[in-house]
Amino acid sequence: MFDAKQLRADFPVLVNNPDLVYLDSAATSLKPTPVLAAVAEYYEQYTANIKRGIYKASMKATEEYERSRDAVCQLIGASRDEIIFTRNTTEGLNLVMYALGTNIIEPGDEIVTTIMEHHSNFVPWQQLAIQNGADLKIMGITSTGGLDIYDSHSGGVTLGGIVTKKTKILALTHVSNVLGTINPIKDIIASARRINPAIVVVVDGAQAVQHLSVDVRDLDCDFYAFSSHKMYGPTGVGVLYGKKARLEAMPPFQYGGEMIQEVHLDHTLFAELPEKFEAGTPAIAEIIGLRHAVEYLRSLASQDAELHTKRLLSQLHEQITALSTDRLTVLSNTNLEENVGVFTFSIEGAHPHDIASILDESNISVRAGHHCAMPLHNQLNKAASTRVSLGVYNTVSDIEAFINGLQKVLNIFS
Repeated sequence: MFDAKQLRADFPVLVNNPDLVYLDSAATSLKPTPVLAAVAEYYEQYTANIKRGIYKASMKATEEYERSRDAVCQLIGASRDEIIFTRNTTEGLNLVMYALGTNIIEPGDEIVTTIMEHHSNFVPWQQLAIQNGADLKIMGITSTGGLDIYDSHSGGVTLGGIVTKKTKILALTHVSNVLGTINPIKDIIASARRINPAIVVVVDGAQAVQHLSVDVRDLDCDFYAFSSHKMYGPTGVGVLYGKKARLEAMPPFQYGGEMIQEVHLDHTLFAELPEKFEAGTPAIAEIIGLRHAVEYLRSLASQDAELHTKRLLSQLHEQITALSTDRLTVLSNTNLEENVGVFTFSIEGAHPHDIASILDESNISVRAGHHCAMPLHNQLNKAASTRVSLGVYNTVSDIEAFINGLQKVLNIFS
């Protein structure tokens, strides 16, 4: 049975700070001991650059680095030449925009995205549309926080009117970082391809892989990007999955060492996938740590981690209701079956920064601001909000501490 209290012993930050109530996992997750140990082992036992040396340490570093690629392949159902290591989700999405988008978008084409996107999956496409003379079209949301894409008669997903045969790129998030909404990506992609079989689908999975089982082939997306640090791995590492045919047709995003096959005075032959998109020395230790984060995640899959998070979210909502205040507005998805574990709210008369500061006095860590999602906040008529986001290490005690802290906030601003 899943035991979050026992699991907390795996996270040194929580061991060293037993009073910490960490409720900001959507910004970055805490790191378990196996991940930290793997990073330290690289620096302490076999520090070397990869793919460059024939001595033992370099060969071991290269082997451990590539084992991480294998682990990611198993996690999301991809092949090795479809996995590109980047710095983060943002770089992966920008890679697609620059290396593919700039070459296929022409005046009069359409790019479709959603109002709930993180800036990393909104601004690149907005700027591409501006620069290349394309039309940017935005999917809206419903009153409960889901995408407004369901047919009122059949109940199925329909993109009619938003996606057309002129739509070349569809960019959307798998899970909203503000609303917690789990979008029906597979159904959306199928609907889009019925309208335009040639459409390129780019998915921001930064908030998904740590909560959901992801199979990129089953989803049938063209690209899927996510970050290590949000899935209990080190910072400075991202993953971009791309269909092999798409990646092969794209020019390199960066030029430099290890992404070349031959360099001549008048031309260069680039390396095969995936090295073609991995110029320079990567974050070796952190990528090695990523494998251990993947293994940690996979070990939790059989322990009902997702169910645990949903139970905590349900308890949080129940206790919020028990506060009996009309000054608190819930902004996140209120259909809890469609929410990964995010509770975003505002309180009348209290700035989100003040709310977060007061909670911090009780060692409760939450996020305050627009969460890199200003278009969504504008749609919600909010300049900012306060967000609680849950991880596998959170417990009922954390929820109770948050509710007590929230009552303190309400009393101060009464």
